[in-house]
Amino acid sequence: MAIKPWYKVVTPREDLREDRPLDASEFAVHLDQVRDKRAPDVYQNPARFFERTYLTKSLTGLAAEVLRRLSGIKTETSAVFNMTTQFGGGKTHSLLLLYHLARNGQAALEWQGVRRLTELAGVRSVPEAKVAVFVGTEFDPISGRGGDDGTPLRRTPWGELAYQLGGADALAIVSEHEAQGIAPGGDVIRKFLPQNQPVLIVMDELMNFVSRSRRSGLAAQLYNFLQNLSEEMRGRDNAVLAVSIPASELEMTAEDFSDYDRLKKLLDRVGKAVMMSAESETSEIIRRRLFEWDEAQLSPDGRVLLNRDAYATCNEFGDWVRDHKHQVPDWFPADASREAYAATYPFHPTVLSVFERKWQALPRFQQTRGVLRLLALWVAKAYQAGFRGAHRDALIGLGSAPLDDSQFRAALFEQLGEHRLEAAVGTDIAGKKDSHAVRLDNDSTEEFKKWRLHRKVATAIFFESNGGISKAEASVPEVRLDVAEPGMDIGNIETALETLADACYYLTVERNRYHFSFKENLNKRYADRRANIRADLIAERVRNEVQRVFSGTALVERVFFPERSNQIPDRPVLTLVVVGPERTLEDEKPTRSFIEGLVNESGTAGRTFKSALLFSVAQSTSQLNDDAKRLLAWEEISEELPTINIDEGQRGQLADNVRKAQRDLRESVWRTYKNVVFLGKDNTLRQLDLGLVHSSAAETLVQLVLNHLKQADEIQSGISPNFLVRNWSPAFREWSTRSIRDMFYASPVFPRLINADTIKETISRGVEAGLLAYVGKAPEGKYQPFIFERSLSVDDIEISDETYVVGREAAIDYSKALQGKEESAPSPSETKSTSGDHAPSDPPTPQQGSEIVLPPASQPAATRFTWSGDIPAQKWMNFYTRVLAKFATSGGLSLRLEVKVEPSGGVSQQQIEEVRTALRELGLNDKLD
Repeated sequence: MAIKPWYKVVTPREDLREDRPLDASEFAVHLDQVRDKRAPDVYQNPARFFERTYLTKSLTGLAAEVLRRLSGIKTETSAVFNMTTQFGGGKTHSLLLLYHLARNGQAALEWQGVRRLTELAGVRSVPEAKVAVFVGTEFDPISGRGGDDGTPLRRTPWGELAYQLGGADALAIVSEHEAQGIAPGGDVIRKFLPQNQPVLIVMDELMNFVSRSRRSGLAAQLYNFLQNLSEEMRGRDNAVLAVSIPASELEMTAEDFSDYDRLKKLLDRVGKAVMMSAESETSEIIRRRLFEWDEAQLSPDGRVLLNRDAYATCNEFGDWVRDHKHQVPDWFPADASREAYAATYPFHPTVLSVFERKWQALPRFQQTRGVLRLLALWVAKAYQAGFRGAHRDALIGLGSAPLDDSQFRAALFEQLGEHRLEAAVGTDIAGKKDSHAVRLDNDSTEEFKKWRLHRKVATAIFFESNGGISKAEASVPEVRLDVAEPGMDIGNIETALETLADACYYLTVERNRYHFSFKENLNKRYADRRANIRADLIAERVRNEVQRVFSGTALVERVFFPERSNQIPDRPVLTLVVVGPERTLEDEKPTRSFIEGLVNESGTAGRTFKSALLFSVAQSTSQLNDDAKRLLAWEEISEELPTINIDEGQRGQLADNVRKAQRDLRESVWRTYKNVVFLGKDNTLRQLDLGLVHSSAAETLVQLVLNHLKQADEIQSGISPNFLVRNWSPAFREWSTRSIRDMFYASPVFPRLINADTIKETISRGVEAGLLAYVGKAPEGKYQPFIFERSLSVDDIEISDETYVVGREAAIDYSKALQGKEESAPSPSETKSTSGDHAPSDPPTPQQGSEIVLPPASQPAATRFTWSGDIPAQKWMNFYTRVLAKFATSGGLSLRLEVKVEPSGGVSQQQIEEVRTALRELGLNDKLD
């Protein structure tokens, strides 16, 4: 069964459903306002008040004891109660409950929960009492009360209480004490207290009155009055005095603290201290105050009974926690997780526990009143968002707090006592269209958008890391528990944390613990620096990093970022050309055209060794530039380190950011330079995509390129002698070693050799195996040396135009001819050699003056050849080198050249004279037509 959104399972009260939650006064009621019928209806109407009040253990105990005392039972009861809780902890609410009970008597039995109070008190009815209220924040010590509203003027607390209990007659009893500002004694108090009738006196916020009355002397007299009143109430069977002293500790002076301590000691001595602590019952208080429940949804002790859909949600979440208990905080009761969720539904348990775990130590935090105010706003906004279709949250979780609402933020910062956090929330979490968490969700995958994951994680961090405890911070297990839900990939939470750490300006991270504060972090400095990094510095850093990645020991030569073809040598050496990062395959047409120019040309001449060139080309530069910009910004901050005020944690983070940026730029080069372009066998450019590349794929990027080309059979580390035999041209009898080597780098039909010297190894193996013979040519046209079918060291092999290899058949023919000549020569015993004996391993050589006739296969194929045709100007030097140079020294070469120079702009007279001068210097005819 699919989990239902919380707003379709439970119903917020009407004002919250209509997004018009009452202001903070709703949760900070004044007893005087209730007495004067000026309070909101929820407090003014006793029935509604009890409907929304959860009778906690401490409140139930207080009410039952007061009912017993007002009923005349003195056993296990007190006449004086000192209400003690943290500021905003529910004291006034408790006093108001006593007020309604005592004022309404038997009528109170119809209100929700009251019969249970009478049962616990052991009484059958609720005694109706005379009630008087004094609120220190309301009563003015100078102007007093009344006198202009049809009621007599009251200038003192004792005059006000006397008037409420007995009218003008009672006030007259203390008229002289009113006039002189002197507290009445017990005898006088006894006279204005009602006789033979229960009495309840409640006094709230005394410290406010004391602080304002200290100069007039009324503060000291109030202490005396309170002492005398307490003693008188203790002497009666059916009278109760309930007093609440504190104001906010933040608002108390040293004198206030002294007076507070005096009053507290007095009340503790004559009465009973009552700690109005809700503890684990907070969730019941909140649920009763913020949602609508009928009698059937409440247990006999007033607790909420959830329906089937609510329990289904709690069970799903509870089971998820149990399955992931090693990934959530160990303080959370994983083995009783279903019960934990049921105790706080529709709130996530951490929404309420964060206030108990981390916020209750805040000086301004109001444990009940403040939390209720926040949550009322929270529920109203979440309910509206849910029904607008924006969210389908199963629970009201920490991550769903409406930080984008200014009213909610104001209430939140009031509790935190830190309005400077406004910048952190607005910039990093919510409240603006470009808030970092909101932007990250909008720019992220559908999975992140669905869960609003960046915003929820950031909001959870904010609540977890801004409590009153020292070193407030959010741990990863806490964030997981706050945000994760059944069906969510828990790993995405860590991803969101990393992304937020990189983006947010007010989020600090130290050892996987996160904290939002009003202080800018390194990211803010980084953003400022990054915005001012010049484009030329970025381009320079990218080039430097590319060179660094492609540097190091390698088997191929490298040429970096050529702009002209003459910057790449035209040599029979495998060369990796690293194309400048500004020329990318993203802009394919001009880049390929540029590479074609480098392949075909070498300066003003055509390129001979086209196949020797491999081009490493960037796919795109955007990520490279971004990563370089990031690194430059972090390095700039690092250089400023002695002059900036950051803590040790941020110093470590800065060092980590520099290292990470360096790593990212390096990896970006690997990922970007993933294309190799080279001349294919069809004499056109071919592209090889290396795929998803990273630095762990090989020791160096050059090595990775070579590995892929080897797999594609485009380069080889060596060749066998049989390869030469198979590719031997029938036009050759002899094949110069230089021509053999050059062929592997000039023709794309032949595989490229990583190292040209491997040709020597091929020849050596071929000679020893009898597949080839290594020869040189003596002046008489004979072979000298002639090495065949024996070991030949690679160090003795020369790569030149004067050394050759011949095939096996030609070598055998030559050997036979040489052997026949030797047989006809005198034997060594008959004729002594003038040059000494040959070593046994040396090949037989012709004797001085002897002649060997080469077999017919070695005779010239023709007596002459001619050629005519058009030669591109840039290939003229190659034409001479490759075709004519070998015949230039042998004689018989004649050239007749026709040159036509016809540029579009014409030829100047100066150019004509320069050409004539050059022709004369070469000894040639200087006539030009």
